[in-house]
Amino acid sequence: MASPGYLVRGKGNVDALLSASQGAGRVMSRTKALETFEWGKVNRILKERGVILISAGLDEVPGVYRNIHQVMAAQADLVDVLGRFDPNIVKMAPHGERPED
Repeated sequence: MASPGYLVRGKGNVDALLSASQGAGRVMSRTKALETFEWGKVNRILKERGVILISAGLDEVPGVYRNIHQVMAAQADLVDVLGRFDPNIVKMAPHGERPED
């Protein structure tokens, strides 16, 4: 939601089954996130990072995922970074609604 996203190309590392992380990965459950975070604090973080939030649930806020910079460093032997983007506007399924698949 407020961390960079990366466009990568796999290096074809056979030891990793030709695979790499598809995202940062969660550090807490959705239930724990709902118990832990408050929109007032989250909105301050997003504002500091220049992110406009249209909608999302508290279960997807910054702080529920691993540090993307550490994840990318850990898979440097698996992928080449082709590009990076930083979110400016975020629209996710509101709490209680199913995301469109």
